[in-house]
Amino acid sequence: MIDRKLNFGRHIVKAFCEESQPYASVLDIGAGKGDDLRIARSVCNAARCLALECYAPRIQMLREQGLEVYPVDVEKDLFPFQDGSIDLIIANQILEHTKELFWIFHEISRTLKPGGRLIIGVPNLASLHNRILLLIGRQPSPIKSNSSHVRGFTKGDIEQFLECWPKGYRLVDYQGSNFYPFPPAIARPLARAFPSLAWGMFLLFEKAGPYRGEFLDYPVVNKLKTNFYMGNKAETP
Repeated sequence: MIDRKLNFGRHIVKAFCEESQPYASVLDIGAGKGDDLRIARSVCNAARCLALECYAPRIQMLREQGLEVYPVDVEKDLFPFQDGSIDLIIANQILEHTKELFWIFHEISRTLKPGGRLIIGVPNLASLHNRILLLIGRQPSPIKSNSSHVRGFTKGDIEQFLECWPKGYRLVDYQGSNFYPFPPAIARPLARAFPSLAWGMFLLFEKAGPYRGEFLDYPVVNKLKTNFYMGNKAETP
């Protein structure tokens, strides 16, 4: 029986946090119930734990856990932090729900410290079961039209997207979690051995240098034929 809790890769998030310590501040984008922030706090219990969350019931739940919560729409609002002020940022199972990647990564790159770490967790469009679905003419599960997902990702696609800011990020680690349609006893070792075929992929990046707005420049310079939200680059908290 498939254990869908493995899709969230909490064991990998913990490993990446351990690999990134010490950190004085950690930000979770779309913090949900606070699971990833609790993991980050268990690794560095003195870290300042920050959450971006716009769903009201979750906001109250997060505040009851003693977390700093900011009701921000990550697709159009500024993150309420100074440039280069965050040590570790987590974006786990949130990016596939968003259109405005250029704005989101502008704000991530603006607020993350040089040398800071970024954890990305997303469904893997190139997983084994998605390859089989597409081969038989079926829609891959991460981008069904009748679901809440609006984007699909592969490892290569994420790395190519981050090159909108050339050499801005360095890949530190890459792992997979869960392996459909197998039960946990089989899915865990398969995901470790074949991360590119796992249900979910988790990437740990390091910010390599100062950011100068490259993610907002890219759609304009390359004349992308979609109206992406560009915000106001001159505006800072």
